[in-house]
Amino acid sequence: MSPKILLAAALALAGVGILYVSLGNLGNNLVYYWTPTEVIDAGEKAYSANVRLGGMVKAGSIDWDERALDLKFTVTDGVKDVRVHAAAMPPQMFRENIGVVVEGSMTQGGVFESEKLLVKHDNQYKAPEDGRAPDMEQMMKTMSGADL
Repeated sequence: MSPKILLAAALALAGVGILYVSLGNLGNNLVYYWTPTEVIDAGEKAYSANVRLGGMVKAGSIDWDERALDLKFTVTDGVKDVRVHAAAMPPQMFRENIGVVVEGSMTQGGVFESEKLLVKHDNQYKAPEDGRAPDMEQMMKTMSGADL
């Protein structure tokens, strides 16, 4: 065989190998973005899926236990609502009527178990300085919707 044919065969084999490695488990690693309506309409499919649920935090739905780091709230798209549970500290700007994206999955009990919680905010957000703990009083003000 000529060197050109060997080189072409080696490159083709390498290309197939790269495609197999990069796309082989792609379906298992995808995270889909769903609205509350889509999550509810998906029924049993939502129970095993790892999805990002996006919508607004429904007014009056936040239940925050600071000591246990236990947060429960409702995400709405204006049509349907999904109850969310997160066992973590919420972002400082988390409050009612703010856009959120939570990553996790639905439980058989109809509650979305969140592994990650993100809020949409404008460019006025200021992160705490390095080495400083979050200001819990300020966080509680943002969660209650009080003017800052």
